[in-house]
Amino acid sequence: MDYKIGDLTKEDAAYIGEKINEIVPREVDADEEEFVLKVENENGEIIGGCIAEAYEYHWSRVLLEELWVDERYRHQGIGSMIIREVERIAREKGCRVVTLGTASYMARPFYEKHGYTVFTTLKKANGYIDYSLVKYLDKDTPNYVPTNDSSTRFKLSFGSEDDANMIQNGLDTYDEAYEPNYENVGFYKKLADKDGKFAAGVIAAVNKGAYGFVEALFVEEPLRRQGFGTYLLKEAEEFAKENDAPVIMTNAGDWNVDFFKKNGYLIRGELKDVPKGHNCYELYKNI
Repeated sequence: MDYKIGDLTKEDAAYIGEKINEIVPREVDADEEEFVLKVENENGEIIGGCIAEAYEYHWSRVLLEELWVDERYRHQGIGSMIIREVERIAREKGCRVVTLGTASYMARPFYEKHGYTVFTTLKKANGYIDYSLVKYLDKDTPNYVPTNDSSTRFKLSFGSEDDANMIQNGLDTYDEAYEPNYENVGFYKKLADKDGKFAAGVIAAVNKGAYGFVEALFVEEPLRRQGFGTYLLKEAEEFAKENDAPVIMTNAGDWNVDFFKKNGYLIRGELKDVPKGHNCYELYKNI
């Protein structure tokens, strides 16, 4: 039977998400909830904040996606105040860990003072290093108190989508002093038979000139171990290469990591016993 590659529809993408949720171990399945925290000064201006995502129940993790403090207000304990609140929310939701990403020109020492440890590193072509860090909330880690902490002057509260955009813009402006604002392009492809029946699909993205990332890959069960997944993975890698990305990355769990390792991906970091009873990995492949 012949299969042809084509574009994913929104319905296909939703289907892939549903099927992947069925495949992963039951204890990994979780609800996702994004939340935004903002910090305002005496005039009601946003001077800092964060964007985070909680994976509740069995996954039990908060991902701190972005954290930003206006340059004029740094070294006053605002970042520490945000971190403490994120961890409080994580504990309230029953989450076991908080994870985050940073770069060598950013705030790795700041996070380490708060008890975070590096579990992945990736040196990029421009010389900067990306880090992923984790903090296990069920471990006895001393609370860090900044020497100059005047954060009580400011108001910390939940924010809106507009507040999240402002926080993101503030961080992007800071990043641009060190790295360009990479253009992001998506790669949404599927394999279908001659009747148009879905066989396999991949969702990936590329930051042009920087890196690619495979977000989801799924093959219908009767068609597995026939090369469909490998074919789509290589197509995503070729797309990343065409957009000048020297490396492609992905995340995997102990239930599917072997597939990526067989396709030349190397483990750049491991989270042990996250989620409970399983290990998760960040992987990369130079292309």
